[in-house]
Amino acid sequence: MMQPGFWDDQDEAQKILQTSKHLKNKVSNFEKLCSDWEEIKLLAEIGIEEKDASVEKEVTKGIKELTEAIDKLKIETLLSGEFDKNNAILSIHSGAGGLDAQDWAEMLLRMYTRWAEKKGYKIKILDILPDTEAGIKSVTLLLEGENAYGYLKAEKGVHRIVRISPFDPSGKRHTSFASVDVMPELDDNVDIDINPADLKIDTYRASGAGGQHVNKTESAVRITHIPTGIIVQCQNERSQHSNRNTAMKMLIAKLIELKEMEQKEKIEDIKGDYSQIAWGSQIRSYVFHPYNLVKDHRTNAEMGNVGAVMDGEIDLFIDEYLKQRNM
Repeated sequence: MMQPGFWDDQDEAQKILQTSKHLKNKVSNFEKLCSDWEEIKLLAEIGIEEKDASVEKEVTKGIKELTEAIDKLKIETLLSGEFDKNNAILSIHSGAGGLDAQDWAEMLLRMYTRWAEKKGYKIKILDILPDTEAGIKSVTLLLEGENAYGYLKAEKGVHRIVRISPFDPSGKRHTSFASVDVMPELDDNVDIDINPADLKIDTYRASGAGGQHVNKTESAVRITHIPTGIIVQCQNERSQHSNRNTAMKMLIAKLIELKEMEQKEKIEDIKGDYSQIAWGSQIRSYVFHPYNLVKDHRTNAEMGNVGAVMDGEIDLFIDEYLKQRNM
């Protein structure tokens, strides 16, 4: 940063500043933990020396808070993947279950929105397909903040809800599904060779809120990668050009992910129809009836307070997934 000409390239300079900020935050957090530990230890030593039992409560509280902070830092050290620090693009698709599944997809949207707000992340809707009767058929979000992808990659999979359906007059219990897909937002430095002939690009009118301009022009963009069957779309921006750029970033992120999964050297080597997530392989169940329980089937982590989970309290499941994945 002290080198001459550092500010000549504004974009590169901002990236370096951001990296510097992230590193400083990590060092600062570690130093604070060390300082807090020294204070607790000193307080305990004074209490023992002076036989003052009144400090016990304060020491116990300090140890509890310090332990929680250390656990949080340990989880952050698990986010060592190439793109873990990046922003995240999260998509929710309603599955089997009709109106119940669409309502469930909207409930998940609220859950992730609440979680992101608690983390201090910025949320931007890139694409949404609401239903005229209830809920949403699909939605794609951009969550901006450090380690957003590193945390949210734990949420990729099928999510199942069991409850008394609000859409069934007979009051029967229903099971519905929604899939969650997560990919990192990539910066402009990440590039892969995609054959233009492999792309089918469609434009259409945006369906959500956005004023007359959005509804009267074909600004929304859908891109299909023909060899793999991957489809991405964006309608958030007013400009078709901006929507196309965002959709291409989403496609590149998905292709890189598939290339790594298939251990291929080139995108051209990836063939076949890649559905996002197969039904019947749910990663988590949310049971509202006949009892209250949220259980992650990969780690067996569970929580009895379904309301808290739906209000964004999902760190337990994310943390357990990251711990298991790095064992």
